[in-house]
Amino acid sequence: MAIKATIFKANLQIADMDRHYYQDHALTLARHPSETDERMMVRLLAFAVHASENLEFGQGMTMEEEADIWQKDLTGAIELWIDVGIPDEKLIRKACGRARQVIVFCYGGRTADMWYIQNSTQFARQKNLTVINLPLESTRAIGALAQRNMQLQCTIQDGQLWLGDGQNSVLVERTVLKGG
Repeated sequence: MAIKATIFKANLQIADMDRHYYQDHALTLARHPSETDERMMVRLLAFAVHASENLEFGQGMTMEEEADIWQKDLTGAIELWIDVGIPDEKLIRKACGRARQVIVFCYGGRTADMWYIQNSTQFARQKNLTVINLPLESTRAIGALAQRNMQLQCTIQDGQLWLGDGQNSVLVERTVLKGG
């Protein structure tokens, strides 16, 4: 019998002063059995950075045809495709052909650095691709915030991103490896 996804609920308050976006989101996250708390929380962080009323979670972990997070227009065309982790270069290339903008939030320290170096030539050809690296210490710290029911606050100002749960707050420095 297959193991089912674990359901997490998050009430996420976003104050993005850089984009002038202030909104509360009641989110349901399905954590795949092979997904870690760290990866799930990076997905949540990526959602917070690009939040809008049309942004939604996809099934990128289990279906290659879907992003981890995406936004479609009214015709169903994909405006924004967001993947988390270190996805295969071929999948990123395919996503760049399908979406107006593709963003990858990579993390994992040295592993993510090596992945980017190995694929940088292919990534350079993709004009609509952005690759953002998150430091290992930060992703582990936000992974520690994971609970089945979460009350989270995300504040973004002058490029600085803070994610907290009322008791703990984590500064997440983002490094843009490739702009799109």
